[in-house]
Amino acid sequence: MTARRRTLFTFAAAGAIPALLAAGLAEPAGGKLANDLAEPVQVMAGDKPIDVTIGHAAPFMADMNNDGKRDLLVGQFGDGALRIYANVGTNEQPKFDEQFEWFTVEGGAKGTVPFG
Repeated sequence: MTARRRTLFTFAAAGAIPALLAAGLAEPAGGKLANDLAEPVQVMAGDKPIDVTIGHAAPFMADMNNDGKRDLLVGQFGDGALRIYANVGTNEQPKFDEQFEWFTVEGGAKGTVPFG
């Protein structure tokens, strides 16, 4: 087994991300998960699963390119780089482009997830 692990990105459903974030992703009292959450699914970009290469993904959905459709922003553990997967489907049935863009900040540097 290699020291480098690859982590495939999954989440409950594209529409569930804002609700999960609003709920704080906290486990309810008693240690049981809510009965109304969908089973996790593997999120695809084109015909391949999204692979963040190392660590844990930090997903967020927002219209990043001003086309009216929620795109997928994925932060990854390690260097904290942020990927943007454009939604080439609809808000109701999102499909994400296989090619991603790096989220950049003023000056063109890669935007990263803060930590500490």
